[in-house]
Amino acid sequence: MSYSKTSTAKNSHEVLEQNSREVNRFKTAKELKYWMLFGLLISLVLHGFLHINPGSKLLLLLNQKAVAQSSTSIIPTKSFNDAPVPDWEHIAFKSFVFNSNGSIELPKSETPGYKSRRVWQAGQSLDRVMELGDFEKVLGLENFSLKDIESKSGTSLQNINLSDFSLAKWQTVPELVKAIPNLAKLQVLDVPPIKDLIEQKLGIGVAGQTVGELIEQNPELKNIELGEIDLSKYSLRAIPGIDNAQLKDFSNWQNATISKVPGLNQVSFNNLPNAIASQGNVVAQVDLPLREVENNRQRSISGSYQEGFNVPCSTKCAHIELAGSNGITGAQWISGKFQEVKGGYGILGSLNGGKEPTGRHPFGKAFKQVIWSVDEASGSITTAIFFRICKHDLGCSPYYIGPFDYATYKEKSAIFLGSL
Repeated sequence: MSYSKTSTAKNSHEVLEQNSREVNRFKTAKELKYWMLFGLLISLVLHGFLHINPGSKLLLLLNQKAVAQSSTSIIPTKSFNDAPVPDWEHIAFKSFVFNSNGSIELPKSETPGYKSRRVWQAGQSLDRVMELGDFEKVLGLENFSLKDIESKSGTSLQNINLSDFSLAKWQTVPELVKAIPNLAKLQVLDVPPIKDLIEQKLGIGVAGQTVGELIEQNPELKNIELGEIDLSKYSLRAIPGIDNAQLKDFSNWQNATISKVPGLNQVSFNNLPNAIASQGNVVAQVDLPLREVENNRQRSISGSYQEGFNVPCSTKCAHIELAGSNGITGAQWISGKFQEVKGGYGILGSLNGGKEPTGRHPFGKAFKQVIWSVDEASGSITTAIFFRICKHDLGCSPYYIGPFDYATYKEKSAIFLGSL
């Protein structure tokens, strides 16, 4: 009998627990419906507010967050007649970051400092790959001295080692004197790197000699590079006057990687000797993005320096159709993701099969802007930037070092074309 009472009590307890769980599930479902309804109402209120107040700070914040999430670009822009253009004051070589691995093979050469292969990895910045000579006469980097760079970059040369200035490694003593004429008058003992180079490589004493006298008495110095000793033991200014010489005064300056010229990768582009400037002031409107099923487009405003900037497209003509004044309406900027055109010149012009993505140069020869991905469904496009490699006496490659993510556009948004 006691066993039956216990069993009955146990069953009653289980029933109560089951009823309690059913009540809780009902409450949870009911609460969930309330929260869903509340969320819907909030969404409708926000939608109405943003529709009525398109310039609100909240909308700007949401748009900025959406752009940040949809693009890996870290290239700052500002507005010119409502169109995004690069904000050169906040752009340096370090601003351009590779989003994929790559490499390029150049012709072999025995020139000091020359690198026949350049390799990059995703996450590396452009200054780790590009060299001074790649921008010869375009950006005027060769006209900088290290002291100029120090003042414009905000970096200090105080704790820089001589080894950090890569082109010092392949200078001979006569070449150093050519770049720094006053060096010839100094006592060798007052220039520790030269003193140690002579003692280690020639095994001779240098007491009482000037650097100029040393060169006259030892013609073999023209074949001995400074980098044959460990330059990390010396400060940059262990060679007096090295920071006052222009980069172009050093032998084979073109072969110095930008990251190996102290502070250069931090100089904003508006502070370069030949600051990048907009080529013209034409702004159009992105009227219609069309994907690659389009064919036979004849009103192109894209191309290359070699083929001109009206290169038509026959097949896979993803592009944007433009609207604007002065005959712009109906013009087409073809996507470089699908159309390649002739690029480059000289020996390096044969790299990449002599081809580069079709595009435009709204900001000059330093790089090329290219329409990249076209999403017809969402009415949006992405653009990319491509660089080229140039070498003294070898010409320049096509613009195909990239792509680097740049601005994203929507239908009816303004786009800077430069000069037509």
